[in-house]
Amino acid sequence: MDFEFLNHFSRRMKSVGMYAVLMKNSMQKTTWKTYGIDKADSQINLIFAVLLYIMEQSLKDEPCTMDDIGSYIDSLNTRFFKLGLSYEMSRKLGEFIVNVILCDEGRAMYFDCYDFDEKAYRIQNISYVANKVIYLESEVRRTSYYLTDDGYNLLLGTLEIENNMKITIHEMIFKMHLERAAYDKAVDDIKNIFNLLRIQFQKMQEAMRKIRKNALSYSVNDYREIMEENLEIIADTKKKFDYYRELVKVRVKELEEENINVKKLDQKGEESLKNLKIIEAYLTRTIEEHQKILNAHFDLKSLYTKELEQLSQMILIKRFNIRTDFYDKIMEDAEHLKELDCFFRPLFNRPPEKMYNVNKSFEIQRPVRRKEDAEADVVMEIDDDLWQEEQERIYQERMKKYNGCLKVILRYASGKDGISLSELKEAASEELDELIPTVEIFREVVVELLKSRTINLDELRKERSEYLAQTGLEFQINEAVLSLVEENEEFQDIHGLETTRIENGKAVIFENLESESGRVRRVKCSDILFLTVKKFF
Repeated sequence: MDFEFLNHFSRRMKSVGMYAVLMKNSMQKTTWKTYGIDKADSQINLIFAVLLYIMEQSLKDEPCTMDDIGSYIDSLNTRFFKLGLSYEMSRKLGEFIVNVILCDEGRAMYFDCYDFDEKAYRIQNISYVANKVIYLESEVRRTSYYLTDDGYNLLLGTLEIENNMKITIHEMIFKMHLERAAYDKAVDDIKNIFNLLRIQFQKMQEAMRKIRKNALSYSVNDYREIMEENLEIIADTKKKFDYYRELVKVRVKELEEENINVKKLDQKGEESLKNLKIIEAYLTRTIEEHQKILNAHFDLKSLYTKELEQLSQMILIKRFNIRTDFYDKIMEDAEHLKELDCFFRPLFNRPPEKMYNVNKSFEIQRPVRRKEDAEADVVMEIDDDLWQEEQERIYQERMKKYNGCLKVILRYASGKDGISLSELKEAASEELDELIPTVEIFREVVVELLKSRTINLDELRKERSEYLAQTGLEFQINEAVLSLVEENEEFQDIHGLETTRIENGKAVIFENLESESGRVRRVKCSDILFLTVKKFF
């Protein structure tokens, strides 16, 4: 009999094993009864609801602490399950689901998958959720949870679409809805496509992290699989979505011209125009995500090659067992102590001293700052957790300076006629250190405000509640202004901020400002008007 249909059987069993291990962890626990959950169906539904919440937070790159999970379960219980649990019990239920069911109390989880090609079982590791240390705005240390590759595969596998077909299928559905002018459905389609690209990019980042830690722990099959997925995404995705974006731009322009020149759009037309603008924005972000995947594809390829080459070079290094090759030999014959330097001398080899190269004096002299900046970007993979903590601490300190600068601008711009930069210089003379912590931060804040021109906080709140937002360790002027307004009562009546350059205005000069390099600088810039908006019409 031909057993060709059993090809890739172990891969199928890995997918089955993710469900099997989850069911086993859940059904063997009697703790469920403490919360009034007896049926296995109710247990599994709640587990997957929690997994979907963690996936949502992972996609948005937002914190997902145990407090967040407890609040989410409490909301689910209040609105849907009606289990009569208090908030504290909901939080304990969240700890039970994440730490006991999904993480098996920190123990590694395995499932034996039979490989008919090798005629043996292959032990597959299964992990649904991982965690990392984060620092909240108050610099409080918390543990944040996020999905692993297995977690994503588990949830996305419930859609019954293979990885290499998901984007293609969603793209076909998106194209169909776009052609039929079903823009409300097309919005959901383009969001799904963007999420799939984000997941692919996150998978590549996770793969690079594993390779940096230990290249041997990342198999060739895993590498081949992710590279093939990348090639299918890179092949023609950008060309297609460039075409869709131009098409959407044309339709947006037609509707806007019709609204201005012909007649006012009815409610359906306004809804279509709104959805088209959302689609255009997501198409732009999708193309940007495609570019990230393209760059990460080559980075991953280069990193994997480099790590394997370094491992292959390690084989050439001759190693000694300090016990058998040194200590035992000395104990057998003390005369070997005379040759002690022969054994230890290689450990103290010093690199040769640098000598001056006369030819360097005839070369074109270039600034070494670029080289220093490039070296500053090199990450020593000594302790990933400590490095992440240090990066988070630096980010939080920098954000404090951004927020301090913006807070001074908002405070003085909240008058009826706003305030110009020249007036702000005089009015905030005692708060100049907070307004301009460094030249670079002040310049970045002003440039971002001028680029944005008008920041509509009402639209930002609505978008944040409805759509996914890409976040990271970067300064976002819109999010920073919105956070300051929501966190400070003195700004509660502010609904927006307008920043414009004053034509024919006198240049504003700041003396003796400190830069991040420690130098004192003199800054000269155009006059700018800052004006807060109390209400948008």
